[in-house]
Amino acid sequence: MAQRAIWLVSHEPGTPHGGTVRFSRRFPTVEKRAKIFNGSSYVPLPEDDPFCKALLFELRLLDDDKDFVESRDSCSRINKTSVYGLLIEGRELWPVLAFQKNSLIYVSIPLVEQTLSPHPPLISISGISQAFDLLFGLIDFLDSGPKTEVDLSTKVSQLPDLLMHVCPFGTLLDSNFLLDNFNNLSINQTLKQPAWKAGTYKGKQQVAVSITEKVKSMQYDKRDVADMWQVYGTITCKCDLEGVMPNITVSLNLPTNGSPLQDILVHPCVTSLDSAVLTSSSVDIMDDSAFSGPYKFPFSPPLESFHLCYYTSQVPVPPILGFYQLKEEDSQLKINVHLKLHESVKNSFEYCEAHIPFFNRGPITHLEYKVSFGQVEVSREKSLLIWIIGQKFPKSLEINLSGTVNFNSVGHQKQPVDTICIGGTTYVKLYFRIPDYTLTGCYADQHSVQVFASGKPKISTCRELISSDYYIWNSKAPAPVTYRSLLL
Repeated sequence: MAQRAIWLVSHEPGTPHGGTVRFSRRFPTVEKRAKIFNGSSYVPLPEDDPFCKALLFELRLLDDDKDFVESRDSCSRINKTSVYGLLIEGRELWPVLAFQKNSLIYVSIPLVEQTLSPHPPLISISGISQAFDLLFGLIDFLDSGPKTEVDLSTKVSQLPDLLMHVCPFGTLLDSNFLLDNFNNLSINQTLKQPAWKAGTYKGKQQVAVSITEKVKSMQYDKRDVADMWQVYGTITCKCDLEGVMPNITVSLNLPTNGSPLQDILVHPCVTSLDSAVLTSSSVDIMDDSAFSGPYKFPFSPPLESFHLCYYTSQVPVPPILGFYQLKEEDSQLKINVHLKLHESVKNSFEYCEAHIPFFNRGPITHLEYKVSFGQVEVSREKSLLIWIIGQKFPKSLEINLSGTVNFNSVGHQKQPVDTICIGGTTYVKLYFRIPDYTLTGCYADQHSVQVFASGKPKISTCRELISSDYYIWNSKAPAPVTYRSLLL
């Protein structure tokens, strides 16, 4: 996300040229990148005079421009975005962001990191939003205070130093151009406390980044019903840093066999984002984009703990596969539960339990069971079996529980009632947590966190995988069917 050039053009009706360039700034390093990215569609930046003339023509601001020009005035060229294409020596310079306020025209050309032929969608150009932010900051700066020509000239003369401070090498760092005393602009001026930040931190500096992934699953063990699973993650940060506006960049990484992150939503404090991070979606089944990182999030953190971003991911297999069979014979239920930990999953749990509820029945009066691993308990309410698997699966990674359960129908009124789980329609629900592991492989370490502030803060990172709505339905009876969109 960078800008190739910035212009401030004064519209002067009645003058020979219709206007003059009050200020221009080009960024040569960004221009070299544009030449590489755009390839054969690259159009070099023109000098100020031809640029000013082409701009005023495109905006219909020339005094002698009264005739209809089809390439500019036809219905197919109705502009609703303030993004224009300027004809420069027979070639189109695009995209050019320009809008007029009072007698000044504010212009910026963002870097497009791909070919320009055909024109890519504006939403895929990350520099567009940065260009608007930059130009609106310029408007606020030039419109503040007195409106005399002398004051305007003074502010324009300050723009080179100001841009060096807030937009070095064409990359916008801060769109707040308003300074307490712009007549005495200084590069070393103390930053103003933003209104959204109630105070500043004083004390031991540290940054904590936590990655929490939750996995949902609906498993049926049926040929005509597909099993479904979905991973969604949350990145939580707590940044205790001194200074008014410290800047941090957190990079999320994936291993070579990791699952790409999708549907990424970021906190408002994130200052910029690669367009590739936003384009991957799990909703659009035709979307085959697979950006595998690193996912960089530069931001200026609030004082409190906050969620830096949310994401989803389509992993190839669920962590635990299983089937559940329940049949009613005479006055008792026969159950059979089989679970298998996938070999790619870390076999180290903080806890792992399988809960087997019984709805619309009386309390459990008798239980006979055979378990290959772990132990089984009956809940105090006598309506739930708890299979405590523990912290590891055996070497075979497979475990089994079978048995018979008897109930007392006299106490039926005091037992749990469910309108869905009637008869054989029931489930096993898994509860587990795996520390220092994520199903996508997503991780952040000390080298993934860059802090741009005074001092050297302590950096700590952690990650975990937690089950959420992890169901295995009885394959011997009907079960509610879910679809991927419902798991988001």
